[in-house]
Amino acid sequence: MEPVVTTLFELFKIGPGPSSSHTLGPMRAGYDFIRLAAKIPAGELGRTAKLTVRLFGSLSATGKGHGTNRAVLAGLLGKKPDDCPSDFLDNLLPDDTTPYSIVIGESTFEVTGKDIIFDALVHDFPFSNTLVISLLAENGAPVFEREYYSVGGGFIQWKGWTPPERGTPPYPYSTMEELKKQLSDNDISLDRLMIANEKALTGFSEQRIFENIGRILTAMDKAVETGINTDGVLPGPIGLWRKGGELLRRSNSKDRIADNFLVTLSAYAFAAAEENAAGHIVVTAPTSGSAGVIPAILSIMRTRLMLPDQSIREGLLAAAAVGFLCKHNATIAGAEGGCQAEIGVASAMAAAMLANACGYGARVVENSAETALEHHLGMTCDPVQGYVQIPCIERNAMSAVKAYTAFMIASTEEHTRHKVGLDVAIKAMADTGRDLSCKYKETSQGGLATCMTVC
Repeated sequence: MEPVVTTLFELFKIGPGPSSSHTLGPMRAGYDFIRLAAKIPAGELGRTAKLTVRLFGSLSATGKGHGTNRAVLAGLLGKKPDDCPSDFLDNLLPDDTTPYSIVIGESTFEVTGKDIIFDALVHDFPFSNTLVISLLAENGAPVFEREYYSVGGGFIQWKGWTPPERGTPPYPYSTMEELKKQLSDNDISLDRLMIANEKALTGFSEQRIFENIGRILTAMDKAVETGINTDGVLPGPIGLWRKGGELLRRSNSKDRIADNFLVTLSAYAFAAAEENAAGHIVVTAPTSGSAGVIPAILSIMRTRLMLPDQSIREGLLAAAAVGFLCKHNATIAGAEGGCQAEIGVASAMAAAMLANACGYGARVVENSAETALEHHLGMTCDPVQGYVQIPCIERNAMSAVKAYTAFMIASTEEHTRHKVGLDVAIKAMADTGRDLSCKYKETSQGGLATCMTVC
């Protein structure tokens, strides 16, 4: 099997919510299309009469609730996720008739919401989240067209895509067993191995890598802080009130220390997840829909465990290792594997982060991640009315609690007696994801999404 070649800053991406697969991915696709279309000869562009976007699969089923139409339009207007203001997205497409001017080379095309088509849910494309962006001639024939796939976590591929050229990691691995062997054979710590591979893959200096990790952690902190200090109703038809700030304010009413701790941890997760639901800036960890889990654990490490910054940064490297393995051997996309692939992986990453930051070795890191992931297996992705609100926000809090519990178990048990390895849990997640009905893969056609409209 090919080794992991994903980099830290592909996995942890800063950008607007509410969904990495439905927002960040389509925005990147729109931006990429404009960049490529600008290279078309003027004569070819002159034959173009119309620009259209067709959304398929889960992008079609829940794209309106996730803001996919706004996201892809923002990309076509030259915006990238890491520099697109939240209010820019908020103000796009107030209706389907407002025209927007898309400039390609010396040509300008008027695009409205009607040109972004919510197409077939069931299709033959290789990935559920598919979008086709086309420049069409007067007779409807494509002048230029590209088939994109939003594969989870804000990653995109396209028809004919090949992995980018990378440096060669000095410590290659494709499974947790291979990773542990590298650690043992080379007598190296997990965080040092991750830094060495990152330097080789990206060409970045260690200083630059840690500076970028600092940016990621700062963005996570800001999402929690902003969410805690914001009240009111989230956008969309559900009318869901924010709870993060209220939970934190009321956490002190709990007499028992353990109760106060759990409510505080949940408040932090609610806060960041609510910022995501509002379409504000979060960090994919590994996705936008699960963007409250690691920030909640991060806040606890800062405020309750009082861990130093360097330990926290090293913890994030362990979280990345788990995220890489899940993406490499299964999926992190709700549309491919259900919510186990988003919230379950986030919990596993957060548990690994805690273990490594607290100074435990690779075996406890693995056991923490495995326990967290195992107890999310089979979780469906069933957002009510297609919005990343119910049950998504509350799931972030429950997942953060599970991450902390998994770490406590793994760091207290006799770790050599732990029976299930992380590789086994990841394989189980992949197999379960393949078996899950389409109804439970971010389509809002099953589970809570349908019961809420009937019950």
